Amino acid sequence: MSERTGKVVCDLTVSADGYGAGLRQSEERPFGDDGGDGSGAGLHAWMFDTPDENRAEIDLLAGAGAFIMGRNMFGPVRGAWDRPWNGWWGENPPFHAPVFVLTHHAREPQPMAGGTTFHFVTDGIESALAQARAAAGDGEVLVHGGATTINQYLAAGLADELRLHIAPLTIGAGTRLFEGVPPLRLEQVTSRAASLVTHVTYRVLGEATG
Repeated sequence: MSERTGKVVCDLTVSADGYGAGLRQSEERPFGDDGGDGSGAGLHAWMFDTPDENRAEIDLLAGAGAFIMGRNMFGPVRGAWDRPWNGWWGENPPFHAPVFVLTHHAREPQPMAGGTTFHFVTDGIESALAQARAAAGDGEVLVHGGATTINQYLAAGLADELRLHIAPLTIGAGTRLFEGVPPLRLEQVTSRAASLVTHVTYRVLGEATG
């Protein structure tokens, strides 16, 4: 693997019990049984209901040089690409940078308005990271979710930082952060409480040893 330049940051909003989404995700309910209508409105209220209070964290999200996401975050289409789907975000997605989507099914890159291009990576998380690093240069690579994708990067020892936005609600079951991840040593870098969220940043030091 090439020498690291910019940081590799995993960034995720989770419930107080650690879930990034509930059970039974679908196109109509992308966050599944999330305690609301399935849109993730409760989890992400901090971004949309109180954006001014959380401007610094929102700006960090937008400041990455490249992004990585799982196919489940990109959309509900499973298996072969049997219908057009360019993400949940409309013609001008908020990334404005290359986005590398993990998938088992090849697809040509999809350029969008505003500088976002979705690239579809079929040969694993390390390949996606190498491509994202090349695209980002000295900028951050942001692993943007969902929890299953972030768990893969944490388990493989490929993340430098973990930024969590902890919403004051519980979901009870679903896609959970740290599922299948070995015990880790984390160093708290920052924490900040806001009205609808607590932001915590950890430096990932490596696997914990007994």
